[in-house]
Amino acid sequence: MELELSTPALLFSAITLMMLAFTNRFLAIATLIRGLHKNYLKDPDQEIIVEQIHNLRRRLTLIKNMQLFGVFSFLLCVICMFLLFKGFTSAANWTFVTSMVSLLISLGISLVEIQISTKALNLELSDMEGIFQNRKSGLDLFFKKDDKTSDVND
Repeated sequence: MELELSTPALLFSAITLMMLAFTNRFLAIATLIRGLHKNYLKDPDQEIIVEQIHNLRRRLTLIKNMQLFGVFSFLLCVICMFLLFKGFTSAANWTFVTSMVSLLISLGISLVEIQISTKALNLELSDMEGIFQNRKSGLDLFFKKDDKTSDVND
């Protein structure tokens, strides 16, 4: 297969959107860390905060690596286009393959980070489920009759 100049250029929009998603994840994690830091300063003895900090530190490292491999893939696409422009087809092919492998690694790390984040959210939900187990259903809260209506009829 002949690699054309437009082939690596097709990855530009995909890599850019992926990097935007990774940056949004990073900003969400940064907001959570800042909130936990405020809570920690108020009460440093909270054991759950320490567990959350370990989880967020791991996720932060994963997001950093996702971004690193994403940027590396983007950089290699640009180099590949330059090599194609100069007529170095063999080097361009290897550069493009390396770019695709870097993109694949970035997506794989993203999958791991999503799994960790989902586990953390499920733990938060399980904590709250204990509070609501005594209720008949979640909608009873909204459709419950006022006690005042029974007083009027009596």
